[in-house]
Amino acid sequence: MPLYDFYCPKCEKTFEMLVKITSSSPGCPECGGGLEKQLSRTSAPGKSAGIIKRARAQAASEGHFSNYKPSERPKSS
Repeated sequence: MPLYDFYCPKCEKTFEMLVKITSSSPGCPECGGGLEKQLSRTSAPGKSAGIIKRARAQAASEGHFSNYKPSERPKSS
């Protein structure tokens, strides 16, 4: 199920919800009013590589490798 952004004009709040593509627009979880489907923001191209690099450097400096694939983790002796 895709994640969609919805806006409620009645209570002026924005929500993210997992909704089936075939289902109709859900009601607002706050006030029960009708929701408008919004365009989701996308990540800027090229930004994710830098974020991953910084997260991996921080993990390595803290002594854990949770941001690495098992094949990329150092072999324990």
